[in-house]
Amino acid sequence: MKAIYLDCFSGLSGNMLLGAFLAAGVPLLYLEGELQKLLGTETFRLHVSAVKRSGIAATYVEVEDISAAHAHGEHGTHDHAGQGAHSHRTMGEIRNLLAASPLTDAVKERALSVFSCLAEAEGEVHGLPPEEVHFHEVGAVDSIVDIVGTALALEYLAIEKVFVSRVNTGSGYVDCAHGRMMVPAPATAALLRGIPFYHNDEQRELTTPTGAAVVHALAAYANYLPAGFQPDKIVYGAGTWELVTPNVLRVYVGEYEERQTVKRYIIETNIDDMNPQNYEYVFDRLLAAGALDVWLTPIMMKKSRPAAALSVLVEEAGRKRCADILFRETTSIGLRVMPVAERCEAERRTETVTTPYGAVSCKISTYKGKIVSLSAEYEDCRRLAKKNDVPLKEVRQAALQEIRRRLGE
Repeated sequence: MKAIYLDCFSGLSGNMLLGAFLAAGVPLLYLEGELQKLLGTETFRLHVSAVKRSGIAATYVEVEDISAAHAHGEHGTHDHAGQGAHSHRTMGEIRNLLAASPLTDAVKERALSVFSCLAEAEGEVHGLPPEEVHFHEVGAVDSIVDIVGTALALEYLAIEKVFVSRVNTGSGYVDCAHGRMMVPAPATAALLRGIPFYHNDEQRELTTPTGAAVVHALAAYANYLPAGFQPDKIVYGAGTWELVTPNVLRVYVGEYEERQTVKRYIIETNIDDMNPQNYEYVFDRLLAAGALDVWLTPIMMKKSRPAAALSVLVEEAGRKRCADILFRETTSIGLRVMPVAERCEAERRTETVTTPYGAVSCKISTYKGKIVSLSAEYEDCRRLAKKNDVPLKEVRQAALQEIRRRLGE
């Protein structure tokens, strides 16, 4: 699969991402044309230039907000510090904007995922529900261009996997819509949970909330180029400033072959002479011993005997324990052990939604950038159904309705 690795030794921002993607081969006319489907033709301009940062050739992108210029009689250019003439938008307005556009579903899903992460982080910082958050800098045209432009570029380049290094946040203070904030800004810090970050002596905001939201929503952390990643191109997106260290985002573009370093096996046995009531106990023992999955398949054995094939998916570390349990707890006198050559998995992440009955964790599964499955955590739904004395299916439906609304489905 095609993949990229974001090397964030000098931070990460939306315009650095766009610069790198243009350098990687995304046509400027394509990017502008697709963004105009969302925002219209008289709202923005992309100014692209070849620059050098500490001697490294890079691509620099500046977004001009024409709508702000028309409203204020001046140029509304990219301003991460919040000093420009920015419009404010809510999450609902951004969701409606994307839903009404003719962009592809994959682009909409990726962009909504980034915006949803931002809304969650801003809501956490300001003590508000995500839907009530008013985006300031991020709701402006330039940041919408950054986020949706990133989603468009990933689709154009057919990128299926995004990796990110440790992130340099910079240090000091930054001026924004809420006043002077420490670096990393509170929303940026919240979004970088789970991704190692650090700062050097540069008194600058090197990583913006937009950049942090992109990696939070779309990337997996890897300290170095991951095993199985073969880069065939290295490109650089430029930041705004000249710093002691090169103010660029380095992006490796290449092919990634996921290597299954953990061996997995299927242990299987046919059983025709065991009390069926015992299976639940056996399942519990197997799962406690490390089984990844356990299942029964109805089969017909010789002499037309009805039976069940008991199968266990397990990693190397738990193989012997599970085999011991099968011999001790079932009537089996023989097992088949088969190595699993390959296992393809959808990418999964969890988001918590608020329902009238309480909070429910929901699993979002994506494959090739598209949502393929949504599920509500059973134990959460079960607990809330019992607590509120309502049918479990109502709690589950409420949770799925809310996660679909959040994702714009």
